[in-house]
Amino acid sequence: LEMWQMETKQRKYEILHEQLKTYEEELEMQYQQRAKVRIWKEKIAAVQAEGNRRCREKKEEEAQKEYEEKHRKMLEDAKRNHKKAVCFLRQSMARIQEENAKEEVKTLEHMERRRQAVLSLQSSIASSREKLRAVQVWKKAKAFEAKQQEMEMREAILAEGGNVVKEIFLHKRLLEHEKEKQAFKERQKARKMEIVSRILQEKASIHKQKKSQAVKGAGKREDSVLRRRRTWRYIEKICRPLAETTAEKLPCSPSAHPSAAEGAAAGGEISEETPWESSEDEEKDKVLVEPEFPGLWGQEYDLHKVNVVIPLIRNRKMMQERTVEEFQHFLFPKQTVSGHECKGRTFYSKPSCICFKDFDVGETYKKKIVLINASYNVNFCRLVGISEWLKDFISVHFDPPGKISSGMSCEMVVTFKPMVNESLEGEVMFMAQTGAFSVPLKCKAKRCVLALDKELIDFGSHVVGETISRTISLTNRGALGTRFR
Repeated sequence: LEMWQMETKQRKYEILHEQLKTYEEELEMQYQQRAKVRIWKEKIAAVQAEGNRRCREKKEEEAQKEYEEKHRKMLEDAKRNHKKAVCFLRQSMARIQEENAKEEVKTLEHMERRRQAVLSLQSSIASSREKLRAVQVWKKAKAFEAKQQEMEMREAILAEGGNVVKEIFLHKRLLEHEKEKQAFKERQKARKMEIVSRILQEKASIHKQKKSQAVKGAGKREDSVLRRRRTWRYIEKICRPLAETTAEKLPCSPSAHPSAAEGAAAGGEISEETPWESSEDEEKDKVLVEPEFPGLWGQEYDLHKVNVVIPLIRNRKMMQERTVEEFQHFLFPKQTVSGHECKGRTFYSKPSCICFKDFDVGETYKKKIVLINASYNVNFCRLVGISEWLKDFISVHFDPPGKISSGMSCEMVVTFKPMVNESLEGEVMFMAQTGAFSVPLKCKAKRCVLALDKELIDFGSHVVGETISRTISLTNRGALGTRFR
């Protein structure tokens, strides 16, 4: 048994020893595999590190090359720009030198002109002095000749036995009259030129107005004719009194009458030049002087003539009203849409009334007004003006908007600057394609408006001896303070 136990133990030891060997071999194999894996990994890491190093070196080389290329380009650009800058600098320096040379030439020319001007001024002063001396000598010689002529005239008059003082006075008056006549002719020529220029300006303005407003051509022609007639009347009124005054200034001597006749003829030149205007004016005056229906205004007339004339007047009034209606219908045609006629105002303002309340003198107030087209079609709107008595205080800023469609609106600004502490009323007038319209305007000064909250003080039922009180409040609703009792 002991032997068998020893053998079994030995076998166990051998088995264990074999197992240990196998385990050691397996461990050795595992260690070898792990070493191979680690070596393989280290090789891979080394290869990757080598690749990374090569990539990094390549990138560094490329960056270095790019930097060198950029540096080279920058050097080339700098050289090129330096060459251009040098070229431009040379050109600018040459231009500046040219400008300086031109300025120097100009200054030299200016100095030469000034020197020439000074020399010419000196020569003109010397020549004017010589002329003045010559004129003085000529005046002295002329005065001496006049004195000699006067002495000779006196001697001749004394030899004939006439009045020396009277004849010399008449002679002086004749000379003065000749001078006045020459001055009058010059003034008359200047006035003629002025009147002709005015007429030409009026013609030009009328021609422009005819182009812009062809509808009102007939009225403008009449206005131009009336203006011409007025100008010719103005000429006659001015020229005739001047001729009469010059004729009255003449002395009452036979030698003076011819010159007076010449002055009168000179005064009447314009009236002779325009016979047709004067004849038309005379005819017009005659027509205006005579009554339209002779017999109505006379002291003696027949009742039968009056009965005949009254229907004529009525017919004429009816014809005038009809022509006015037709003209208004022609200017402002009625608007119809789908058979319905547009009635009422074509433009409405918002607000409907322009009101400035409680204003202070010297301040400026502004209000914006909106005009709305309430017609059925496209319409126009134009500012005509404001009431005459408001022009010193009210100004309207309105830009014509052109065509305004139905329902559209336009704006205007009304500025009020009061100078008087008084209430004012008026209107702002407009003209549309469908007719005229206006917006009322009111300017209300400050005033006191006292009002009570109760119209009737009612104490109700009471008992004899009882005291009842009621409170009444008095309010000033205006902007102006006041005293009361």
